[in-house]
Amino acid sequence: MRTDILHIGAGELTYEIRNIVNVGEKLQKLGTKVYWENIGDPIAKGEQIPAWMKKVVADLVMEDATYGYCPTRGILETREFIAAETNKRGGAQIGPDDIIFFNGLGDAISKVFGFLRRTARVVVPSPSYTTHSSAEAAHAGDRPVSYRLDPNNNWYPDLDDLEKRIKYNPAVAGILIINPDNPTGAVYPEHILRGMVALARKYDLFVICDEVYQNIIYNGQKTLPLSDLIGEVPGIAMRGISKEMPWPGSRCGWIEVYNADKDPMFAKYVASVLNAKMVEVCSTTLPQKAIPALLSHPQYLPYLRERIARYERMSNIAYDALKNLDGIQVNRTNGAFYMSVVFKDGVLNDRQSLPIDNPEVRAQVEKLVGGANVAFDKRFVYYLLGATGVCVVPLSSFATELQGFRVTLLERDEERFAKIFRIIAEGITHYLNS
Repeated sequence: MRTDILHIGAGELTYEIRNIVNVGEKLQKLGTKVYWENIGDPIAKGEQIPAWMKKVVADLVMEDATYGYCPTRGILETREFIAAETNKRGGAQIGPDDIIFFNGLGDAISKVFGFLRRTARVVVPSPSYTTHSSAEAAHAGDRPVSYRLDPNNNWYPDLDDLEKRIKYNPAVAGILIINPDNPTGAVYPEHILRGMVALARKYDLFVICDEVYQNIIYNGQKTLPLSDLIGEVPGIAMRGISKEMPWPGSRCGWIEVYNADKDPMFAKYVASVLNAKMVEVCSTTLPQKAIPALLSHPQYLPYLRERIARYERMSNIAYDALKNLDGIQVNRTNGAFYMSVVFKDGVLNDRQSLPIDNPEVRAQVEKLVGGANVAFDKRFVYYLLGATGVCVVPLSSFATELQGFRVTLLERDEERFAKIFRIIAEGITHYLNS
């Protein structure tokens, strides 16, 4: 074209979680039976939405109001309900105007990062959920600025590393926290979170905390929401219904803004995010209308507890299957529904493989791994997919130099789930010894 039309950050927008699907679908057409363990969609993995939940939504569908626009910030009654629930905890107090709805947290993430000054950076965890790290990098047109999550310490943030990333990079204006974490499944204890907020206070930063999995915690772990810890520091909590209810197809999420009145520049920034949403008019109406009725329904908490108990069982099956393998580092998942496995330094190389009986599948995999600069963990993921049909995501896709993979805990059938992790364990052993 006669002029460059590419955004400065176009090269930073990647999403391997779905890119791997293209590979899996090709191999599926060649006869491979694929176990889709790559994406965090409970519905795709067979989650049964209860009849009472469907009835709430069905009744709302019969109301004309659910077919119209809603206020740009979101439906007032729903924002009042959410604010009241937040304020019950006794931390930062918010009103309905401190809440803004979006078409899913992907939309919120795009705007929260996209309307920062280009030279202002948010330091993100490493590994980091791709939507966050890609959006932050794209807005700046540069690689993410990241702090280390330590696989040798339950995947907790390394606070010393975080402070160095802040202290020696004056462009850093904010800290991103994902708690419970995706992709690691870690749940951060109170002292870690307070340490991160203290760094924001010390260096005059704001905090973004993705809390979409805040109510999916197990194995006896505890944490606190940002509202309980933020004090006077400006902050944004991100929440949604895609994972907790679960209703990912609703594309319904929101942000809660804390202490906008404490900093004029932060207040203007939040106003710019709201104005960006105003250009779109509003977010989807129906799921917003459903939130108070669903969250206050007498059967909601028992339903959520049943799901949490299932994820706890799966987390322990997965951990027990992998914990004694040579060559990897694995932590028990305590929140959300993901596990990240790390290969130890030096155990991977570009000569390893797994046997693939189907010659067409083998040819496809060899083509994928034959290019220059293919990450070692991506090689493993492709061979695992081709040889066994198990589809996971390379950990190097999550803004980290660590080599490994992320797998979900969403399979509902415990026998099938245990089988999948036996396949993964055998695949790791054979690959490392090939």
